[in-house]
Amino acid sequence: QVQVVESGGGSVQAGGSLTLSCTVSGSIFSVYSMAWYRQAPGKQRELVASISRRGNTDYVDDVKGRFTISRDNAKDSMYMRMDNLKPDDTAVYYCNPGQSSWDGRHVASGSWGQGTQVIVSS
Repeated sequence: QVQVVESGGGSVQAGGSLTLSCTVSGSIFSVYSMAWYRQAPGKQRELVASISRRGNTDYVDDVKGRFTISRDNAKDSMYMRMDNLKPDDTAVYYCNPGQSSWDGRHVASGSWGQGTQVIVSS
């Protein structure tokens, strides 16, 4: 059974930085495409960034240039450095181990952690 654990969230002021971490156990981490999603209050969960098995990255336009996704297969872990945070980044952030589609997009699996809360105040 795949287990996903997110950490690193917190409360920061606008313009601040946070680094989120995700660990995956119960399976072979290196075979997964990995992604960060977020869900703001009253909104649907949305894909924020993804990183393929080979390290190819993709970001939603709103976070390009501010967020950096990375992975360490030796530690079964994924990270996301978030800089210049904005109040609109406030959400619960989730990690997802999935697959890559034929065109490189992340396809989510049903394995989700509890998420980590990020609050950005103005």
